[in-house]
Parts: sequence; structure tokens; C-alpha cells
Amino acid sequence: MFETRVKRTDLPANSLLHKRLQSGDFLDCFSVASDLPPRRAAEIITAFPTWATALVRLRGQLVAPFGISKTGPDASDNLGIFPVEHDDETEVIAGFNDRHLDFRVCVHSENGRVSLATWVHRHNLGGRLYLALILPFHILIARNALARVRHAST
Repeated sequence: MFETRVKRTDLPANSLLHKRLQSGDFLDCFSVASDLPPRRAAEIITAFPTWATALVRLRGQLVAPFGISKTGPDASDNLGIFPVEHDDETEVIAGFNDRHLDFRVCVHSENGRVSLATWVHRHNLGGRLYLALILPFHILIARNALARVRHAST
């Protein structure tokens, strides 16, 4: 029987996201029991529920005057608004660089667990303020996303 709880965890040791980490960067990681492959889990994660979509729209309106991207850059392969930069049998990494910060989300699937990690490299005060303001919503959305992954695994 699968465990149903979403847990805060370390980024899996073999994640390519480790190569991006620098001193002072933000990194969080949550995981849940699931045997879904990373691409399928990432599709579930980026299919936001209505309440999260409303928060993302509000964010877009609030940051527009500051020149922060609302949709992300064009790409041939996207997960939601995030361009995919890596996709293999254990890990999908997507995200982009913006004026205030660089952002990547990693979905890692191995040994019956799906992990969702977020890495942020802040460029300036705007990036630090932005992350501080959205962090409570980020955690809520990430935990909800993994609960939906777990539900899809049963």
C-alpha cells in the first residue's frame, strides 16, 4: 500500500539540479509515494487546479508593471508555461531565467517516489522580495500538486 503523505525531503542525490546550486540559492523539495514516470507526474503538477490558476493570474497582473514575465519564453516543449530543458526516464527539469531570478522545477521519479524540487537563483533585491512574497503560495501549490500525483497513482 502506498503512503499518502507529502513529505519535505532532500533533492535526490542523482538529480541534475545539483549542478545549478550555488551558495545563497533557494531550493526546496517535497516527495510522495508514486510509481508515475516523471513526465506524467510533471503534467499533473503543471495542470493547476482553478484556485492555483487564479493565483497565477493574479501574480501575472501584479508583476506586469515590473517587467517580469507572465508566461515564460516560447519553446518547442513546455510543461505548463515552463520550457523543458531536460527529460529522461527519471527526471524532468523545466523553467526559465528572468530579470529578477532564474527558476527551475524538477520532477524526479525513482524507487516508488516522485519528488518535486524548486530551485531559484535570485539576481537582485527584486528577486529576493518576489520569492519571499510568493513562498507561502508556492509551498501550498507544490504540496497540492504532489497530492494530485499521489491520487493519480492509486
